[in-house]
Amino acid sequence: MELIASQRAFGGWHKRYRHRSDATGTEMTFAIYLPPQTAHGTKVPVLYWLSGLTCTDENFSTKAGAQRVAAELGLALVMPDTSPRGDDVADDAAYDLGQGASFYVNATQAPWRSHYRMYDYVVEELPALIEAHFPVTAVRAISGHSMGGHGALMVALRNPGRYRSISAFSPIVNPSAVPWGQKAFNHYLGDDRTAWAAYDSCQLMESAGEMLPMLIDQGEQDSFLPEQLQPHILQEVAARRDWPLTLRMQPGYDHSYYFVASFIEDHLRFHAAYLA
Repeated sequence: MELIASQRAFGGWHKRYRHRSDATGTEMTFAIYLPPQTAHGTKVPVLYWLSGLTCTDENFSTKAGAQRVAAELGLALVMPDTSPRGDDVADDAAYDLGQGASFYVNATQAPWRSHYRMYDYVVEELPALIEAHFPVTAVRAISGHSMGGHGALMVALRNPGRYRSISAFSPIVNPSAVPWGQKAFNHYLGDDRTAWAAYDSCQLMESAGEMLPMLIDQGEQDSFLPEQLQPHILQEVAARRDWPLTLRMQPGYDHSYYFVASFIEDHLRFHAAYLA
């Protein structure tokens, strides 16, 4: 790994690294916040954060204000980039496809399948790297925003034994049925909708065995709410399954990081209760 940057923050350290990924076949960047408890070798649990469309690993770390609470609670934060990048990596002129818009899937269609294997990267490769090189335990939680909220829900629903809890801000809960998800899935996975089901949180929740605690915050003034997000659909599935889901509709809030920053402390404390 190559250390790109290192800053002191709330008694701990925020660091950025670049490394060669076997999953994507590219250089990948991630950030990690190590709380002050790790200074003398104490291992801490990890919250993985997945960001949304157009984002990198830097959006959450610079805008959410999560490090202060993570330092208090003794949580490491791991923030990967949202897609493979590079001149040889397939891309698209639109913001919602290609670099910065991986949807955290393993693509099966050309030209995307060569590098867009973010599901493997997030679930397998990155945690193995983090646990091998940093003072952290294998006790994990996962969270994210928008496309990253979709990623967090989907990854945890498919791998409940790897995580203790799930949360999301403004997640795309039913990507198979909304324009963002349909566009991405058609390009990355092809037109066989049975392949889409493995990445659709509503469909995954219908058949999931282990029920992880889940917290979702959604701004009521989010312009993407009616067409792209539709958290009520996941809430309906949760009600049928008696799933431990808390969905909070927040009056006056939109889709921005002002919204995330307003409630990130609640999410960190929610996860800390299950990571102890």
